[in-house]
Amino acid sequence: MSPPRLISGLAELAPAYDALICDVWGVIHDGHRAHPAAAEALIQFRKHRGRVVLLTNAPRLPSEVAAQCAQYGVPPGCYDAIVSSGGAARAELDRRAEKGTLPLYYIGPDKDLPLLKGLDYVPAGIGEAGLALCTGLVDDLTETVADYTDRLAGMRSRNLTMICANPDLVVHRGEKLCYCAGALAKEYEKMGGTAIYYGKPYLPIYDAALTAIAGAKKPLAVGDGLFTDIMGANRAGLDVLFIADGIHGEEVEPYTREHLSHLFGGAGVAALAACRTLRW
Repeated sequence: MSPPRLISGLAELAPAYDALICDVWGVIHDGHRAHPAAAEALIQFRKHRGRVVLLTNAPRLPSEVAAQCAQYGVPPGCYDAIVSSGGAARAELDRRAEKGTLPLYYIGPDKDLPLLKGLDYVPAGIGEAGLALCTGLVDDLTETVADYTDRLAGMRSRNLTMICANPDLVVHRGEKLCYCAGALAKEYEKMGGTAIYYGKPYLPIYDAALTAIAGAKKPLAVGDGLFTDIMGANRAGLDVLFIADGIHGEEVEPYTREHLSHLFGGAGVAALAACRTLRW
């Protein structure tokens, strides 16, 4: 496995690619504000090379992701389409609801409830539910996975399947590291429960992203998560640019080809190149 190239900007790789599949949180914004250099890099790629699809594990519909990005200052002109794990999870819920009204146990904050708008379901407690949906912790600024032990144990006692609408384990909100739905799903699996994941690194979400850039012959993936962005791109057979100053923080130090190669090897992933931040 060759060590990744250390590059100063996307322009060094762009001539070889005709589309980008780019992560959102940690790459183009930090949960509070946009990274202007990242947005400019996407704008320049669209201008000179091809289409840009934002691929996110956000447990929200693409329209909600677009609104959130705009709120953080991400210009809409830096991308062509958004593919989200929330959108993929909603499609699965719609398929299940075709058989009849879903009695659904929900774990997540109220802000994610638009994901369920128009769905044929009835809110249910653990004892009455036929399925569980997890979009995240109710309050990820103060809660941890341990706060959900009793709820997960109750779900396990009824053998409820959990639909995980965000496979991310953790995410940065500014400087704070917060747990995501994926962390609850992994804990549920440790208890013997069944979780179905929608989002990176699972291949169906990449099929959706490739559909959004139909006609592209050589896409490049961009992301900061070893176990989501990089692993997913590897599984999908895509070249990938690793953004080092993202979710993995001090783990990337020292920032050398040799250390990054060791870090990737420990995670069982590989990247073509690495850049501190996404910039042109």
